[in-house]
Amino acid sequence: MSTLRIKYQTIEFSQQDIHIKTLRDRQQFSDPGGMAAALGISSSQWPLFGVVWDSSQILAHLMDTMDTTGLRILEVGCGIALSSLLLNARSDDITATDYHPKAGEFLLNNAALNDDQDIPFLCTGWDNQNTGLGQFDLIIGSDLLYETQQIQLLSQFINQHAKPVCEVIIVDPGRGYHAKFSKAMTALGFTHTQTNAPDHDQLTQPFKGKINRYFSG
Repeated sequence: MSTLRIKYQTIEFSQQDIHIKTLRDRQQFSDPGGMAAALGISSSQWPLFGVVWDSSQILAHLMDTMDTTGLRILEVGCGIALSSLLLNARSDDITATDYHPKAGEFLLNNAALNDDQDIPFLCTGWDNQNTGLGQFDLIIGSDLLYETQQIQLLSQFINQHAKPVCEVIIVDPGRGYHAKFSKAMTALGFTHTQTNAPDHDQLTQPFKGKINRYFSG
């Protein structure tokens, strides 16, 4: 059985620091029971949930400047869930989901690392039409679109969990699928705006992706 190598880091925001346990790098892998393989997660895909991507930092810093008071919030494809951890530290009503079988364990550990309450979490794919999660005022995610077939699944999953009046924020690093995803979202009745991401000193290079916002109601 392989042993995962991990690291600890602190990411600074305007009012608090968020401490996180992550995989040391994208070379880590451990699936002794074959759970991830059974879900279709290959060895090369396995570690992607457990590192902090630039797009996730952009999303978290956006949440840091956003008034989310009183909103019920869902982070989809949360991975290491930096935004969820930040919102949780502010005592916001945040729920997280991810397909990876280890994401919930890391989320639980990281909430405890920050001396915060547990974050409601569901391990689920986007094809799940009966999650029991209900609907949300704000749905967020970062770097979610890797393949064409994910476009319809993600748009339908978001639509399923959006309140009649809802904002959706997706940070995309520019993998090439965001235009088709935006078309799918507008077909479901959402309006769409797109902006460049602001520069952040904590990123090692300029972020060339986009912030996509979708509105219902």
